[in-house]
Amino acid sequence: MRLGGPVFGDIDDPDGWVAALKEHGYGAAYCPVRDVHDADEVRPYAEVAERAGVIIAEVLAFGNNPISQNEEKSRAGIAACQKKLAVADEIGARCCVNVAGSRGDASAGPHADDLTSETFDLIVASLREIIDAVNPTRTFYALEMMPWMYPDSPGSYLELVKAVDRKQFAVHLDPVNIVCSPQLYYANGDLIRECFKTLGPYIKSCHAKDISLTNVLTVHLDEVRPGLGALDYHTFLRELAKLDPDTSLMLEHLPDAEQYALAADHVRSVAGETGVELR
Repeated sequence: MRLGGPVFGDIDDPDGWVAALKEHGYGAAYCPVRDVHDADEVRPYAEVAERAGVIIAEVLAFGNNPISQNEEKSRAGIAACQKKLAVADEIGARCCVNVAGSRGDASAGPHADDLTSETFDLIVASLREIIDAVNPTRTFYALEMMPWMYPDSPGSYLELVKAVDRKQFAVHLDPVNIVCSPQLYYANGDLIRECFKTLGPYIKSCHAKDISLTNVLTVHLDEVRPGLGALDYHTFLRELAKLDPDTSLMLEHLPDAEQYALAADHVRSVAGETGVELR
């Protein structure tokens, strides 16, 4: 598998960017242009990455809500996702990632209607519209599971894959996102195994985070740096190592370079303990 994460410092040009990736020992990278709308913006980075043996793991489409109840917002969300997917395909990124969207105001926030059969059907329709408009051949459109919107479990994700019925629809796995109860928290190794057993052939990229259950009523779960929580990284890496060796594991949501270095150290330490190769 390939480890990756954000890089810091003098990275405003392709050579500086890829040098920073190599300095951190990353074999995978996020798309270096965050709000990319045109492949020409990022093509020079993709070319230097390919020469350096680094893959671009993800083009991010977060913040766009293809199923908003506001018709103008939903149309804009679908159009933006189509543009992001087209860029991902042109530069050969492993996937373009978003969440399914919400019937509420926040694209990644909860709403009473999000876990309904009607919304499931809306998600299916929006995914087909995004993928069919682009017809990608080099990349995949993928969703992150979330605790309060579909897909919210390995089973519901598999249902979605079957319902969408598009070859270029795939899976992005972030197990922390669906650890949403004490039961799942203490058995998260079983949850991770279920994710890979159910969704393994479709997984293109993963996020590396951690989670901690605190002594605060009613139930309070905090996302924390890898190594500071209870996520079963030994199981996570062992299962991930069974997939395509170019499958990426991307660090995220940390405040600075020092925290990312500590997170990478933890992942590499567990990889060493489990005999898993990271590139």
